Amino acid sequence: MVIVLAAVVAVATEIASVLTRDSSWVDRIWSIVPVLSLWVFAGSADWDARVVLVAVLVTLWGARLTFNFARKGGYRGVEDYRWPILRARMRPWQYQLFQIGFINGYQNVLLVLITVPAVTMTEHPRPLGVADVLLAVLFLAFLAGETIADQQQWEFHRRKAAATRDGRTLTPGFLTTGLWRSSRHPNFFCEQGQWWVVFAFGAVAAGSPWQWTAIGAVLLTLLFIGSTVFTESITASKYPEYAEYQRRTSMIVPWPPRRAVRQPVG
Repeated sequence: MVIVLAAVVAVATEIASVLTRDSSWVDRIWSIVPVLSLWVFAGSADWDARVVLVAVLVTLWGARLTFNFARKGGYRGVEDYRWPILRARMRPWQYQLFQIGFINGYQNVLLVLITVPAVTMTEHPRPLGVADVLLAVLFLAFLAGETIADQQQWEFHRRKAAATRDGRTLTPGFLTTGLWRSSRHPNFFCEQGQWWVVFAFGAVAAGSPWQWTAIGAVLLTLLFIGSTVFTESITASKYPEYAEYQRRTSMIVPWPPRRAVRQPVG
C-alpha cells in the first residue's frame, strides 16, 4: 500500500511539474506523505503501540512543517528559488531528466524509505520501554528546536522585508543570531535528527542498530548535505560577508562559533 501510494504521488508530482513549470510539487507533499505512510504501517501492524507512537510523533512533525511551508506561500504556487537557478544552468532536456530522476523520482522514494523503520517495529513487536520514552522525548526536543529555528528565520525575513519596503538594507542579509549563531542550518540539523530517532525506534524494537532500514535516514542526511552546499553557494554569491559566517559557524551540527578574525591595523 505504501509503495503504491509513493508511485501514485511520484507520477502526480511529475505531471503537475510539467503542466505548471513548477518543480516544487514534491515540497508541497513532503510533510504529508510520511504521515500517511506511518498510519498505513500502524494499521497493517494491528495498531502496535510502538508504531502508533511513532505515527503520532511524525504527525506532529508533519503538522508543524505544513504550517511553516504554508505561511511562506508554498501552497500558493511559490516555487523554491533554487529550481529556477538550476533550470537556467541546464539545457531543457537535462533539467527535465533531473526533474524526473531526482526531484520527483528520488525524493518520492526517499519519503518512503524514511518511514520503513516501521517495518522493523512490525517484525519485532515488543512492549514499550524506557528507551522508547527517551526517544520520544528526544524527538520532541528536535521538533521544538526546528520550530524555534524556523520561527527565528521567519521573523528575520519579516524584518528584512520591512526594511526593504522602507528603503533600508538589513545587514547582514542573512540570519546569524539565536540558534543560527551555533549552526548555519539548525533547522536542517533538527529535521535530520527526528528521522534518525524514527530509525532508532526500529533499532530498539529489533534489539540491534544494524538494520537495513537506516538507509532512509542515511540518504536523507546526504540529501540535506548536498542541498546545503548548493544553497550556500547561492547565498555566498549574493553576500560576500557570508564567507566569514561560514568560517566561524558550523554548517549543520550546532557548535560554539569560532572567533572572528581580527583585521590588521594600519
